[in-house]
Amino acid sequence: MIVKNEEHAIGNCLSSVQDLVDEIIIVDTGSKDRTKEIVREYTEHIHDFEWINNFAAARNYSSSFATKDYVLYLDADDVLLEEDRTKFLLLKESLDPEVDVVSMDYHCAFDDHGIVALNVRRYRLAKRSKGFQWEGFVHEDLVIQGVCMNSDIAITHTKTHGTPTDRNLNIYEEHIKNGKVLSSRDLSHYARELHHRDMLDRAIPLYLQFLKHPDISDENRIHACGLLADCYQKLDDYEQEIAYVFKSFAYDVPRPEFCCRLGYHYLQSERFNQAIYWYTVAANSPLPSNSWEIVNFPSRTWLPQMQLGLCYFKIGDYEASYDHNLKALEYRPDDEQIRTNTEMLKQLLMK
Repeated sequence: MIVKNEEHAIGNCLSSVQDLVDEIIIVDTGSKDRTKEIVREYTEHIHDFEWINNFAAARNYSSSFATKDYVLYLDADDVLLEEDRTKFLLLKESLDPEVDVVSMDYHCAFDDHGIVALNVRRYRLAKRSKGFQWEGFVHEDLVIQGVCMNSDIAITHTKTHGTPTDRNLNIYEEHIKNGKVLSSRDLSHYARELHHRDMLDRAIPLYLQFLKHPDISDENRIHACGLLADCYQKLDDYEQEIAYVFKSFAYDVPRPEFCCRLGYHYLQSERFNQAIYWYTVAANSPLPSNSWEIVNFPSRTWLPQMQLGLCYFKIGDYEASYDHNLKALEYRPDDEQIRTNTEMLKQLLMK
């Protein structure tokens, strides 16, 4: 792990894995808080790295100290929950030595009820003898080749603190100032840094430049279409928003998050039959067979069901509205709004 000023999280992370791994190696990039003091409760392998605005360099430095057969990479605000700890121990006992790298799910966002909202997949466990290297001065990636295993273990992201900083944005802009040519992945991440700060006039051209790259995957193109649609929605440019929704359909079957966006567009304009069509497509979307697809859970579970309940209510079909609210409630049993809607519809139907 590479860390800096993580006293709020590092203990939870290390306590969740201390009995799963055979050594813990921490590289500190300049902590001013109690991070090192807490880390010493779990390991003596603490190394300092002078920060040079390059996350990959720090990751590769941390890898140089590893001595075991496989290296597990985590961030300080990641944990393994009990079910995944059990799966990890089983993996250690059964892992085929021919496997070079193991990918795991990453539960990286949650709704207000603590239900997983977003899942992506990342390489987490790498064979040390292969000497895999990290690339990317921000949002670094492990560059791998060889035999890959996709496991069902999930790493859970627990970040709930702090406010966004300009650290990553400043790193990108410093590299650009120094003549660095951005790769396709750098373009995407730089655009997202600008996007998160509502610098949309700067983010949009970078997303468009990213889409023109010949070497990116269809999955990345779909993701970029969604980000562009979000930018245009914030700019009240609904024509361009919908254009990029439909553009995403060129790369794969309609994804539920895009269908929900279309459903909302038609709901807002009171074109309820069209809204019902797209929300129904979203609600009936199966989980992807491609384990590397980014999965937005609300758009295929409670959200379209709740919105279908609203659409059917608007056209006076209270029975269908009640049924869809019940389905939404199955996904979010603690949601007071859905529960209230369901009870109100039940009373209407009784009358």
